[in-house]
Amino acid sequence: MIGGDAAGGSAASQAKKRCPELDVVMFERGRATSYSACGIPYWISGAVGNEKDLIARTPEQHRQAGIDVRLRTEVTGIDLDRRTVRWRDSEDGDEGDEPFDELVYATGSVPMRPPVPGIDAGGVHGVQVLDDGVALRAALDGDVRRVVVVGGGYIGLEIAEACRVRGLDVTVVDMSPTPVGTFDRDVGELIADAVRREGIELVLSDAVEAVDVGADGRARGVVTASGRELPADLVVLGLGVRPDVRLARDAGIPLGGSGGIAVDARMRTEVEGIWAAGDCVESRHRLSGQRVVVALGTHANKQGRVAGINIGGGYATFPGVIGTAITKVCNLEVARTGLSTEEAEQAGYAFVTAAVDSTTKAGYFPGASPIRVKMIAERRSGRLLGAQIVGREDSAKRIDALAICIWNEMTVDEVLSLDLSYAPPFSPVWDPVLIAARKAFQAVEDDIRELVTD
Repeated sequence: MIGGDAAGGSAASQAKKRCPELDVVMFERGRATSYSACGIPYWISGAVGNEKDLIARTPEQHRQAGIDVRLRTEVTGIDLDRRTVRWRDSEDGDEGDEPFDELVYATGSVPMRPPVPGIDAGGVHGVQVLDDGVALRAALDGDVRRVVVVGGGYIGLEIAEACRVRGLDVTVVDMSPTPVGTFDRDVGELIADAVRREGIELVLSDAVEAVDVGADGRARGVVTASGRELPADLVVLGLGVRPDVRLARDAGIPLGGSGGIAVDARMRTEVEGIWAAGDCVESRHRLSGQRVVVALGTHANKQGRVAGINIGGGYATFPGVIGTAITKVCNLEVARTGLSTEEAEQAGYAFVTAAVDSTTKAGYFPGASPIRVKMIAERRSGRLLGAQIVGREDSAKRIDALAICIWNEMTVDEVLSLDLSYAPPFSPVWDPVLIAARKAFQAVEDDIRELVTD
């Protein structure tokens, strides 16, 4: 196993469990295995009290299961002809070759770094692996008052909030007109409002042109394409990630059109005996049919499990993704599943949309708070193509019900008829999901009537 986090750890565990006689070696260049990278911003903010709380399965636990874990050991090359990997111990510099019959490539992803002057200066942090989080938290514990976050996606906003919780002045720069570009613009504007209410400055529709570097070689701010100069004691990259495929590309393991490693449903690459899973692979989007790279621990664990089962002699497949995601932005919960309107257009769908404002509980019940649900439905058929939710506490997890509906190709009429639970502390008598489905169904019906009239 090259990589010992979600995908690599799951693959190793399943393979060893199903075929105990296997010799399983897991190389991990960091100092921890099977940890929650998604929890790093919450540890930085202090919401999670201890770094160890982020680790789901320690190296010792893997070793107790019979897995040979090599920490702080980086794989530097793959020789497909000799069936070996070249490794280097980061602590003592030792090097060697390890033979394999089956190889799982689970290297994850690396933070995107824009090709601008000064991007590699001291004080510029990417956040992807646990060691990155440790380095960033240590830096924030120093003499830092102002932070600029480059990128307003999920990780960028989560890091921005964490820094704001620590009492720092925070500015987020993003080239899109609204944060988290995977949401439709009307939802993104609500996210932007929530971010600003927390005292975080947003610089939107503006890209970073350079990192301003001081005489000491450390970042002291950024300069945007519009000419704005944003001073900072520390710069964090929140532009998302790209699959870490360098070793695979150098070895001749084929990549897909998305830039991730091409795999089939069983997580096999096009090279016999070579498997891949996690952030470094591409998956099939069940709605658009396109190959996409989705860097989420949920998929990484599932894909690693599938690879491990197959290596261990079983049979399993990974059926694809539909783009479900959720996060908390300051005091706002946001979630999405399926296709956005832009994605639906790119996939060639004709569709209608419907959005409703409601409350998370019965309107008269204490603690009821606003929620907006937006649905995207295919014209004529009424098939649910996508949904987005934004609201206060107890809003966003409703997206799971809609993810199930999309997964099973349900129409908005069928969603409208779902037997969802009701009690005043949990929802209005018409849950916001049902209200949105009703409005989406009406939009489909109106569209059909207009078509017949024409």
